[in-house]
Amino acid sequence: MAKLIDKIAWIHLKDGCILSTRSKGKDKYYIPGGKREGNETDIQTLVREIKEELSVDIKPDTALLYGIFEAQAHGHAEGVIVRMTCYTADFSGTPSPDNEIEEMVWLSSSDAMSSSPVDQLIFADLKEKGLLR
Repeated sequence: MAKLIDKIAWIHLKDGCILSTRSKGKDKYYIPGGKREGNETDIQTLVREIKEELSVDIKPDTALLYGIFEAQAHGHAEGVIVRMTCYTADFSGTPSPDNEIEEMVWLSSSDAMSSSPVDQLIFADLKEKGLLR
């Protein structure tokens, strides 16, 4: 059976671009988010991870499920799958890179190849829906 990495991600769009981040020592961009800890719910994970990575406060009551995407996990052995459960949500504060995040960028669909395989699926879905230029 394939190993599954369960991740929660925040879809934040502006002017047809998606907010993306690059962690220190990584060569690919990732949609912000991360793995749940213990018995956290999706929303608890989203709130904690986005606070840690971008220093903003997600407003839990505004979180809406965008979709669930699966792909080969970047940088892992063949057959390791990442399942990314994506949410949109309002927030307070100004996003800025924190902790392991070295860089924060706004990407369009033409930048998809600089992202992880699962993010490429999300980029394609957003573009198909007319949300990403």
